[in-house]
Amino acid sequence: MDKQEVLERCARDSVAFVRLQFTEPYGAVKNVSIPVDELEKALDNELMFDGSSIRGFKRIEQSDMYFLPDPATYAVLPWRGTESARTARLICDVADPDGRPFAGDPRTNLRRVLREAADLGYTMHVGPEAEFFLFKLDADGNPTVDPHDAASYFDVAPIDRGEDCRRDIEVTLQQMGFEIEAAHHEVAIGQHEIDFRHADALATADNLITFRMVVKTIAARHGMHATFMAKPIHGENGSGMHVNQSLARGEENAFLDEGDELQLSPECRAYIAGILDHLPAITAVANPTVNSYKRLLPGYEAPVYIAWSPGNRSAAIRVPAKRGRSTRIELRTPDPTANPYLALACMLAAGLDGVKRGLTPPEPVNRNIYHLTEEESAGLGIRSLPHDLSHALDALEADDVMRQALGDHIFTEYVALKREEWAAYNEQVHDWEIRQYMDRY
Repeated sequence: MDKQEVLERCARDSVAFVRLQFTEPYGAVKNVSIPVDELEKALDNELMFDGSSIRGFKRIEQSDMYFLPDPATYAVLPWRGTESARTARLICDVADPDGRPFAGDPRTNLRRVLREAADLGYTMHVGPEAEFFLFKLDADGNPTVDPHDAASYFDVAPIDRGEDCRRDIEVTLQQMGFEIEAAHHEVAIGQHEIDFRHADALATADNLITFRMVVKTIAARHGMHATFMAKPIHGENGSGMHVNQSLARGEENAFLDEGDELQLSPECRAYIAGILDHLPAITAVANPTVNSYKRLLPGYEAPVYIAWSPGNRSAAIRVPAKRGRSTRIELRTPDPTANPYLALACMLAAGLDGVKRGLTPPEPVNRNIYHLTEEESAGLGIRSLPHDLSHALDALEADDVMRQALGDHIFTEYVALKREEWAAYNEQVHDWEIRQYMDRY
């Protein structure tokens, strides 16, 4: 849509207020609500905000920034307002006072990396699978880690007591234009997954931000707390976000080669090699919290080994069986706390680096990597992912391709904040330490 179409849609939809949304580098969604009478001014890029109040954006001496609403992201929020006074949203890019795109805006940064792919003749298509937990609230309305059910994979009601909430999430997403492909209970107690149709990378990142907002909002209306935290329950599987991705060249899937043994093109293999080469650094962005690394442990179905396979789910990259236009790779390491704009920018830059350098991936590993000895893994050239946030940040700082994928502004701010997060975690005295050491010493 263009400006005029957005204004007409607002009139037809009886919109009274519009939320202008954007995302900070660490993944939190920010917004300001304006009366619909101010929307034309916003669409003319005339509304400003204080960028110094947003983590990772600007310093106080250079704080003025502009909203750049994207008309293509117009959607009515079904849970807000009444039929005669609805609320809509527009996702925005962010600009500097001179009108130039702000280098610290994650959405703007992803656009930049996508343009680099377009210059090579490629479009990135992405289909994510984001998992989440539903927990009970305590008597004061605060979230607990007590799951709403004790169901397991693909269970149904009444064992799956989150089924009604999940259904209402699906309905809300459909009202906002999502094409839902599947929804089900996941392996862990209280864990769920809703999959929506793949799209180009920018639309998918927008959809993921919207998805997380809808899940949390509808869960709260059901008296539950939804969390995308990677590992909220000790001893249970954590929440992942498998990222299915491919490159298109015009109308053709650039990953398909029907003459190849696995029907994978040289570009697909080079893309896989690029992802594997940069995966330790990608991990700092795709698994961005201290808690993320408590999911990345052997024994909980989370891949911790840098390898690929046509079907082996213990490898970091799996190639799903479907071919033709659906030929794709699945990166299984990310979790849903990641900022999708940054994570997709890093994955694409890594894959394109493999394509540009003509890299060849190692031989696929078709054995259960969890059952290999250290000697067997070393013999196959299998490395492990970083085992904590600090080591992942070390890998990120040493990777020039990933620095370029994030841009200097985001790279510097992101690493600084994540180093602070790691230091704050290490300074804390945790309950485990009290239980382990208080009586013993």
